[in-house]
This record gives sequence, C-alpha cells and structure tokens, in this order.
Amino acid sequence: MRLTLYLFVVALLMVGSALTTHAVVQDDGLILYFSFDEAEGNTVKDETGGGNDGMIDGADIVSDEVVHGEGSLLCDEAGDSVTVESFQELEDYTDNSYLFWLNFTVANSGAWDQIIAKKAPGSDRSPGIWTCNRVPLHIHYRFNPGNAGSHCVGPEGEGDAFDTGDWHHIAGVKEGTGFKFYIDGEVVDEQTVPESHAQGEEKLYIGKTGYNAAKFYLDDLYVYDRALSADEVAIVMDGLLTPVEPQNKLAATWGLLKTRRD
Repeated sequence: MRLTLYLFVVALLMVGSALTTHAVVQDDGLILYFSFDEAEGNTVKDETGGGNDGMIDGADIVSDEVVHGEGSLLCDEAGDSVTVESFQELEDYTDNSYLFWLNFTVANSGAWDQIIAKKAPGSDRSPGIWTCNRVPLHIHYRFNPGNAGSHCVGPEGEGDAFDTGDWHHIAGVKEGTGFKFYIDGEVVDEQTVPESHAQGEEKLYIGKTGYNAAKFYLDDLYVYDRALSADEVAIVMDGLLTPVEPQNKLAATWGLLKTRRD
C-alpha cells in the first residue's frame, strides 16, 4: 500500500513538472498569439491577454482546414489581410521567433506575395516573409538592413518547393546575427542576419501589405521576443498547451492538448 501511494505521488509530480515546463516554454517571451479559432466581428483576439487584437480586412476565419482547435485564417484574395497595431514589445525586440502552421491554397503568382510582415520605419523586413517571385512555391524570409536571410526555401531547404494543399509548420528564429529556418520541426536553412535589424513603431501584417497577399490557410501564430530553442519549437509545433483563461499576462490557466485534424 505504501509503495503504491509513493508511486502515485511520484507520477503526479512528474505530470505536474511536465505541464509546468510546457507552460513556461510557451509563456516566456510570448508577446502575441492568435489561434484563429474564431472572430468577433472583424476582430481576432490576441490570446496572450495583452489586448493586441488583429483587425480582419477581407480574410476569413474558417473551419474546413484546421491543424489545431476549431478554425484557421484564410487569405484567398490579393487584398486580404489581418493587421496588428504597433505595441512596445513588438517595436523593441531584436531576437525573435515567429511560429505558425501554413497551407498554400494555390501556386505562387510569380510575384512577391506577402505572408507576414513586421514593418519598421523605412522597412518591411523585421521580419518580412513572402513567397518568392517565381514558380513553384518557396518562402523568402528576410531582415533589414541588408535584406538578409533565407532566399527561396521549401520543406527540404533552399530550392525545394512546397505543394499546395499540405500543412507545414514554419518557424523563423533569430538570435543575434544567426537565423534558423525550421520547417516541420527541422532546421532547413541557416543564415547570417543583422544583429540590430530595422525596428520601431509600425504594424504587423498577415497577408496584404504594399504587396499582394499570398493565398493560404494559416493557423496558430505565435510571436516571441526571444529566440526559441529547437526543443521549444517542437513543443509549440505539437500544440501541447493552450491558454484557456487569458489574463493581463499569460501564465495562469492552461488547457491540455488542442486536437489535431488530419
């Protein structure tokens, strides 16, 4: 009996430790999170509780193509966008990590079509994420000054191409002058980028900026003001925890396992 009780307590402690680890990983430095599960009118809520909600223009929250939760963002017209007004953490970061699920719906137009851009005065590369101006589909992920970063990358690295209709997890992690581009949890490209990239008071865009929007579904966007480790990228990709009661600061209440749809 005593041994059974001991083993039960140890198991509870192990589970509690694992959950705490995942919550800390997701909370530390997380400045913006959109699940895209639902919209309130033309607003998609920032689920960190920070109040930095996104304004939808033309894009839709849909339930037909989803990785985690109940919905995803669909940009299927050149003018579709979600914009986030500038806020202090977004203006100040140097190291940063952007993580999201992406599913291209049509092949690239042959132009620079926008996926995400954090603008800064005189720049749209803090970072800027596009499809490349050529067919087939690649992702172009860059920082200014110097327009440095990954050029035309697909699931297997530089020069490889994406297929339409497939979900892939995208993660760009900048630490100092190093940039790692992860696809589906694996580093597929590494580049040198400016340590102090262009920054300042400007919006974050998903979809259309001065460039037309690429055509895609996008799910579970996380923005961190620090560089995530490879293990942390995997934890976020797997969607192990999600906030269920957002507070002024994300940390209080977490729910287990957002379900994945194939």
